[in-house]
Amino acid sequence: MNKIILNYILKNYLKTVLIFISIFFCFGIIFNLFDELEFFKNIDVNLITPIILTGMFIPSMIIKALPFIFFLSSMWFMIKIRNNKDLLTLKVFGYSNFKIFFIVAFTAFVFGWFVLFFVSPITSSMYKYYEKTKSNYSRDVEHLVNFNRNGLWIKESIDSKQRIIAASKTEGVNLINVTIYHLDKKSKLIEKISSKKVNIKNNEWLIYNPTFFFPDKKNNVQKKDIYKLTSNYNYEKINNLFKNFDTRSFIELTLNYNKLLDYGYNERLLDQNLHSLLTIPFFLFVMTALASILTLNTLKRSDNFKFIIIGIVVSVIVFYFKDFSLALGQTDRIPLIVSVWVPVVVLSLFAFIGVIQINEK
Repeated sequence: MNKIILNYILKNYLKTVLIFISIFFCFGIIFNLFDELEFFKNIDVNLITPIILTGMFIPSMIIKALPFIFFLSSMWFMIKIRNNKDLLTLKVFGYSNFKIFFIVAFTAFVFGWFVLFFVSPITSSMYKYYEKTKSNYSRDVEHLVNFNRNGLWIKESIDSKQRIIAASKTEGVNLINVTIYHLDKKSKLIEKISSKKVNIKNNEWLIYNPTFFFPDKKNNVQKKDIYKLTSNYNYEKINNLFKNFDTRSFIELTLNYNKLLDYGYNERLLDQNLHSLLTIPFFLFVMTALASILTLNTLKRSDNFKFIIIGIVVSVIVFYFKDFSLALGQTDRIPLIVSVWVPVVVLSLFAFIGVIQINEK
């Protein structure tokens, strides 16, 4: 009998979660589709393209919203079993409020790990396809940046000339093993600059010990101690382009951590995103615990609407609290990794207090 009751709780809880995920997905499709249609309004594509891209984009956003989805769905599930008097039936079979809360919260915790190891690789691949497709249709073909296993590649237009920059990796504000190609309007090479190190802190790059190659000159090789080059890009602008780690799953970030550092990815950003993903199971557990405690500590049906409003307000507060904590870390007020975990710890304390005072009536 206990197995049947447990299956009943899990089945109905997960069903509620999936319903809320579907609701968020539908709203996401509706709102994002307008952005995609706006992007493609002057591009000759059929309607199916923005629809497909919207479907590829939303799943990664759903993962970010999972703590709030679980909070609201857990609250709705608890309200539902209480109003249907299923809660009283469960108590007859020995399921206390605490036991029900723990089953639901632990299910959310396991679901979080399932997302990290099985769902995240799929959604990151979908987002990678989304980014790649959007970049292929990008209107800004004169200024492009790509960062892959072969290093950093930059294309920009300066004074009606094309410039292509290749670097094996980045080290702080420096590009390493750099080759700069200057092409004319017909894409013919007019100059090549090679250097072991280039400082890109500002838009005026400092090229150390450059070697110049001019294919159309008699003395086609020249060397200098230092050379200044004006670019549209600097360290901050390039670094900001790679803050989005949605194209990389938790498994990929974990297994390729050292390799990504060798490619020149910022260690702080890698740690931040890795730990942000790692907090997902714990966030789901805590948010589900808070939702369960809030609803189980009331006996009145008339409180349903009140708790729905409270749920929305709490979700908004947690969202901004997460952003505030992360901002403290990014500005070095507190360690960056600590700023990622602070919301989880604080909410866990509230949940712990709630568990102690949980209503068993």
